[in-house]
Amino acid sequence: MTGHGDRVYRVGDWVRVRSAREILDTLDQANELSGLPFMPEMLQYCGKTFRIRSSAHKTCDAVGSIRRMEDAVHLDLRCDGSGHDGCQAGCLLFWKTQWLHPADGPDDAAPSAQSSAPEDWAALLATTRSRVPGHYRCQATEILRATSDVRRRDRWNPGLYVRDLTSGNVSVREFVTFGLIAAMNAFTERWFGWRYPRVRGLAKASAPPAELHLQPGELVRVRSKAEILRTLNAERRNRGLWFDGEAVPYCGSSGRVLRRVERLIDEKTGAMIHLKTAAVIIDGMECGGKFSSARMFCPRAIYPYWREAWLERLQSDHSSPKPTV
Repeated sequence: MTGHGDRVYRVGDWVRVRSAREILDTLDQANELSGLPFMPEMLQYCGKTFRIRSSAHKTCDAVGSIRRMEDAVHLDLRCDGSGHDGCQAGCLLFWKTQWLHPADGPDDAAPSAQSSAPEDWAALLATTRSRVPGHYRCQATEILRATSDVRRRDRWNPGLYVRDLTSGNVSVREFVTFGLIAAMNAFTERWFGWRYPRVRGLAKASAPPAELHLQPGELVRVRSKAEILRTLNAERRNRGLWFDGEAVPYCGSSGRVLRRVERLIDEKTGAMIHLKTAAVIIDGMECGGKFSSARMFCPRAIYPYWREAWLERLQSDHSSPKPTV
């Protein structure tokens, strides 16, 4: 549950994004509220209604820790990179509850907000660039400043996870299932040095690139876990790209290519990274925050990046099986 004032927002609630002027009035000189930037990519949503996708009371960062955030939610809206030189990461946007107000539904008859002016875009764009040439500022790069750290000893505090349940971020079934898996992983990692799902690279040398030249809209199937492990080195990487255990449930599932990824902003440094070998994003396949100790029930829903060696092109449409644990 996340709210502002007396209002508490839960997953599924309708909200209206406030007008650009109302939101800009909440920002400091760096165009931030409590350390969280309001980015030019978000202006297009001002005055429109959306449903709460998840509570952002906690999140994860690029260095592998879990963090607390106050008064923020996720709507089902992702950054299009238009204000950051075409970054293709597609991060889920954070919305401070001060930037929203309750709505009755998609046809809420509240007065429409004024559209943003060109000078609003220019003002926000000016603070997306770092002082270092070729480096950028965005919500992802500023997460450390917009959040507080959850100390390692507090990661087993039940309250940290009960809020995932009460906010609607996870169902009772997910809460119980993945809570038990987390307890099991804490034991196996301490005594045996591994976690479920276990991922071990089996490639003895650098795997050659698999050039499928996939394009947006093409139907693909994720190869089996056994096939993918044969493409990974001892560090679980294929040509520098790490295979995350959160991607394992999608093995054997099919979906459509959303986009090719050739450039994205490094969350740690703010530098624009140009991938030597393009990866792809598959529509609907997101990090679930179910198996990682530092990302347990994290709602960021980051897109996994897929090497084409981990995929096979499908020639005809058919139903995509649901991911299984």
